[in-house]
Amino acid sequence: MANSQKNRLSVKIELANRLFFRLYQCANMLHKTGTRAVAAEGLTTQQWAVLGALSREEAEGGMSVGDLARYLMVSRQNLSGLISRMERDGHVSGAADGRDRRSRLITMTESGRRLWVQQATPKIHEYYEQVLEDFSVDDVTHTLHYLLKLLDNMKRLDDVAEPADE
Repeated sequence: MANSQKNRLSVKIELANRLFFRLYQCANMLHKTGTRAVAAEGLTTQQWAVLGALSREEAEGGMSVGDLARYLMVSRQNLSGLISRMERDGHVSGAADGRDRRSRLITMTESGRRLWVQQATPKIHEYYEQVLEDFSVDDVTHTLHYLLKLLDNMKRLDDVAEPADE
């Protein structure tokens, strides 16, 4: 019995190694091919993510840098440089938060919104169609379910490692 359990654990570890390596490869290919899909608009996948986050109804009034970093699951340091470049390019603007002067609210500019809605979104949808070409709706639903489950477990690990002190 103990040998059977040891074999199952060994198989699970080997499968986990393959799974996480494939996730790593997918993340790299998403960055490479996704950036190529929106390159003509002068965007990268990181900028695509920021514009996507800011385009949501819940973010209509803007998002603090901290909230945006938490939503995108990136560090404030990484986001800070990205936002500076996007401000320089006129896609977003940052202003002091009226409720908390220490915090900056990031909003999409009108030109950023036009870029997002008219140029980037159609290319992103085309990219999704190409990448998910042989996926059924059930395939996408199941993949999303398992990725969310994995993400929840990773968040739990992150919360234990770095208790919220903000």
